[in-house]
Amino acid sequence: MRQSELFLSEKGHIGTDESGKGDYFGPLVVAGVFIPENQKRVLQELGVKDSKKLSDRRVQEFAQSIRKGYKHSLVIIGPEKYNELYMKLRNMNRILAWAHSRAIENILEEVHCSLAITDQFGDKAYVINALMKKGKNIELIQKPKAEEDLAVAAASILARAGFLRRLYFLSQDIGMELPKGSSPHAEEAGEKLVRLHGDKILDKVTKKHFKLTKRILAVIRGHNT
Repeated sequence: MRQSELFLSEKGHIGTDESGKGDYFGPLVVAGVFIPENQKRVLQELGVKDSKKLSDRRVQEFAQSIRKGYKHSLVIIGPEKYNELYMKLRNMNRILAWAHSRAIENILEEVHCSLAITDQFGDKAYVINALMKKGKNIELIQKPKAEEDLAVAAASILARAGFLRRLYFLSQDIGMELPKGSSPHAEEAGEKLVRLHGDKILDKVTKKHFKLTKRILAVIRGHNT
């Protein structure tokens, strides 16, 4: 029996989570993972948990195992596309809802599943309304600290690994290491980029609606007057 057929006949559920939401530089990445019921102990023994409790190295190692072993989906919204969507929707939760729903729908193309669990990030109706034909029949549970669920924890690992990978390549493209988070270190990097390339560079590498953008531009313009 093929692995895909085995998944179709097993009970289990989808977990989704995101990475990059609080990072000024880089994409927003949402991952979904389908975990069969009988695989929970395997993941527990492996040590799978919320990616925020793991080092970047362990995240990459776990992600490799999860990608090989389980049905999954990765939805990546690069900075330029993200900024376009935010200008249109003016709401990060609506962007998240769209991305979570796409991750769920992509997995449902391959796996028959009746339950999905996501972290609490906004009105559940956002996700429900964004789901398409297959997703309309699924039970959706949205709760705080959803990463305690192993499927959500696995999704958080895949999402973080995807974010780290793309932040690395974005750094390579721009010729400068782009820091994680939205700390003063990120603000300094943003100022340096604007001095080198002009303020349009922020559209290509940042989530421009962050308050950091106003502070960066105020500093640059203050120095130029």
